Amino acid sequence: MSVLTKKELQTLEKRLQEEYQRVLEAVRDELERSGQQQYIELAGRVTDTGDESVADMLADLNAAMIDRHVRELRELEAARARLAQGSYGVCVDCGAPVGYERLKANPAAARCFVCQTKRDQLYAHEGRPKL
Repeated sequence: MSVLTKKELQTLEKRLQEEYQRVLEAVRDELERSGQQQYIELAGRVTDTGDESVADMLADLNAAMIDRHVRELRELEAARARLAQGSYGVCVDCGAPVGYERLKANPAAARCFVCQTKRDQLYAHEGRPKL
């Protein structure tokens, strides 16, 4: 299925592993660093609702950063699964080649540039809070 050469696949497999380890380390660092320490320290000093909302915001920010890293890990795991199945480098939407340069830049890329652009336009506002 994949139009990538064996050498390209080996290079990308190594890149996937490195990226996975990098993100995993970032999650570990974030968990260690946060340890909800900022929230604990600030919450201990809370004297008004403004301080309380800042403490809540810090806790939410740490959670959001960890959530982003977890999503990255899932995308990398999915890419590794596609690699094992022989479908790595093939767009999951249209079946076109994703392209070696695109995969070098983002080894978890699951879509060709055209399909990713369409998806970004369709879901650009997804997950944004609305008042």
